[in-house]
Amino acid sequence: MDYRQRTTLITGASGGIGAEFAKTLADKGSDLILVARSEDKLEALAADLRSRHGIRAEVIAADLSVPGAGDGLVTEVGKRGLDVDILINNAGFGTHGDLIDADPARIRDEVSLNVAVLTDLTTAYLKTMAAKQSGAIINVASTAGFQPVPHMAVYAATKAYVLSLSEALWWEGKQHGVKVLALCPGATDTEFFDIAGSDDAAVGSRRSTRQVVDTALDALEAGKPSVIDGAQNRISAIGSRFAPRRLVIAIAERAVRPKKG
Repeated sequence: MDYRQRTTLITGASGGIGAEFAKTLADKGSDLILVARSEDKLEALAADLRSRHGIRAEVIAADLSVPGAGDGLVTEVGKRGLDVDILINNAGFGTHGDLIDADPARIRDEVSLNVAVLTDLTTAYLKTMAAKQSGAIINVASTAGFQPVPHMAVYAATKAYVLSLSEALWWEGKQHGVKVLALCPGATDTEFFDIAGSDDAAVGSRRSTRQVVDTALDALEAGKPSVIDGAQNRISAIGSRFAPRRLVIAIAERAVRPKKG
């Protein structure tokens, strides 16, 4: 795919996988719309990418977990006269701990950001891309979406939704010249586990954000409906579809169980 003279909207762009997508696509010549809550981080990233690559980088500071945030973002992008050729729905977070102990407001925000906003943005921009018979959408799911995960039950459920939605839209989109990809990273070297409150969980080795982004762009180019980053992650995720369900749940629970001592 030629990214020059294309505009890519990236949510959750202030760090981690989102920032890596921004750096990689700027290097390929894509203009950017960077969205996250942290305006200072976005402005610093945008300034660096403009200087390095001579691309246009717009910054929109927004809390996408609030009701109506998706519609508000689409409106703001339209007011700025910007067309979105590529959408990367990367914004999301997880919570760690049993649901019985969870803060209901935090859970509500998790579902709103991981599911509702992603769906709103995908719906809005899939329509405009289909009208042009061109475009691409990458929705960041997770290997957690392949099985229930005790202690991260809501997060895994939201990512199962993203995976299912995106694979179905891969079929619908290709009828209109639009590529749709579900990206399923495993544990990645980001602040995810710190934010989730599970940095002490036994998640194993972590892939780099560059590895994840390279995997995604290769899969998008190949026209795949979904991709799992990393060989070990692929083995685990695919194996979970065939193993007895009780065993799958027990293994998933052990992977995110807080370490003792």
